[in-house]
Amino acid sequence: MKQLAENLWLLQYPLSVLGTAHGRNVTVIRLRSGKLIIHSMAPFPVADVAAIHALGEPGWLLESMLLHDTYAKEGRGCFPGLPFLGPPGFSEVVKFPTLPLLPAPPEWHGEVEVFSIEGAPMIKEHAVLHVPTHTLIVADLIFNFSPDERGWNRFFHRHIAGFKRYPGMSRIFKLCIRDRAAFQTSMVKILQQDFDRIIVGHGNVIESDGRALLQRGLRDAGVM
Repeated sequence: MKQLAENLWLLQYPLSVLGTAHGRNVTVIRLRSGKLIIHSMAPFPVADVAAIHALGEPGWLLESMLLHDTYAKEGRGCFPGLPFLGPPGFSEVVKFPTLPLLPAPPEWHGEVEVFSIEGAPMIKEHAVLHVPTHTLIVADLIFNFSPDERGWNRFFHRHIAGFKRYPGMSRIFKLCIRDRAAFQTSMVKILQQDFDRIIVGHGNVIESDGRALLQRGLRDAGVM
């Protein structure tokens, strides 16, 4: 577990997609109350579960898009009894009850905000802003793999997934945008927020210049 800032931690796990090294990033946020938000699920080993409990009282689990169901059941099993938040329709995907991400729980007020990314109904991604650390947390909106990747990883990401450079939007996400105007309106609202760091669902954390790099990635994809 790596501490990125006060009350903000990152855990990283291996995840292979069609033979490529995608990885899965898990973010842990500690609220002023001491309760924890665990963003994105993983096959948490016992030691990591204990390390998370040592940070505070786990309060909520969340997945921020429909296609992030890979480890939902495993995460729920490691932290039983917690409210599990997800986008509309997530309950049907994972086959267990989940609660909506919006409106965000009142206990998060002033510390964590949630923004729906409209216009891509097959994905229904939500961005999460940790206000005190100026950190935006996304799932598949953009990826940020190492620019020096080689072999199958590089071929797949550049020629199949369609990344021009990193951070960037995948060809699949772009194809899922069905209402360009609604998507752009959502992104304008997000880009107006005060953030510098971006934690992506897959790849390296963008530690600075996050807003500018997100804008560049959206322009590269031709969606803004």
